[in-house]
Amino acid sequence: MRVLGVESSCDETGIALYDSERGLLGHALHSQVAMHEAYGGVVPELASRDHVRRALPLLEQVLRQSDVSLDSIDAIGYTEGPGLAGALLVGAAVACGLGMALDKPVLGIHHLEGHLLSPLLSAAPPKFPFVALLVSGGHTQLMRVDGVGQYTLLGETVDDAAGEAFDKSAKLLGLGYPGGPAISRLAEFGDPGVYTLPRPMLHSGDLNFSFSGLKTAVLTLVKNRITNICEQDRANVARAFVDAIVAVLVAKSVTAMKQTGLQRLVIAGGVGANRQLREALDAAGAKRRFKVYYPELEFCTDNGAMIAFAAAMRLQRHPDAARREYGFTVRPRWPLDELR
Repeated sequence: MRVLGVESSCDETGIALYDSERGLLGHALHSQVAMHEAYGGVVPELASRDHVRRALPLLEQVLRQSDVSLDSIDAIGYTEGPGLAGALLVGAAVACGLGMALDKPVLGIHHLEGHLLSPLLSAAPPKFPFVALLVSGGHTQLMRVDGVGQYTLLGETVDDAAGEAFDKSAKLLGLGYPGGPAISRLAEFGDPGVYTLPRPMLHSGDLNFSFSGLKTAVLTLVKNRITNICEQDRANVARAFVDAIVAVLVAKSVTAMKQTGLQRLVIAGGVGANRQLREALDAAGAKRRFKVYYPELEFCTDNGAMIAFAAAMRLQRHPDAARREYGFTVRPRWPLDELR
């Protein structure tokens, strides 16, 4: 089965083509980071308009990469939610319009399911069941994954997601957008232990997270304890922030592994590309004797490949899930544990 994937949930436009026998045939991605940088964050209207401009040229690029024709596609998957409503509508319109023109069935895909399954695109994919740490700009969750559509929520953030905390703390330190990569790079030059920041909910007794207080602690530190902040001070604060957030993510992940008794931990989402987090999780896995799996770096952020792959996996399980019904809606809010 050959499935086209369309991703447009936020500020990346992704198109990909996945073949259930041959694997990923081609994928293309356009990031809007440069456009939104001047505003310090994503501007939804600008994001939607840019998806309109990018989708069809990226589709043509993928078809050239794959050396296939549109007629050879069996189904089209698109991100139905969650995400920015306007951005989601662009991707849904492109997918359903193509489906109608080609008389191909279409299937709405949960954005987070795409992230959860993205490590299965790697050369050495994990087997079910596994624990997944989904950590991105808008979501921080621990899930038990027993198969496609078989997700049990173990814990989630009660306020800011980890990625939000990265971006907000980076802004407090005068770093650009997106803040996550910038603050992680700066932290590499910081000295450990110079500043200590709280580890929110580290000993809460559950698997939930909270990161808004960590951002507030960074604000307090920058305003009250550092005058005329120099570059080394900024690096030290960045190091303290990254150390705190990594400590919480790793501790909760280790607890989830203990509670479930599973031996495979999957990391998904944009923060999964963070070098410090990967090193700490690998060390914890080696100590506790569980294996950690990551998506390829190019599939950590939003992308069409994960949507095409998730759609193909769903269609293998439920061949009639895709429909030739081209009226569409999107779901800006869509809890992952509602999927079946």
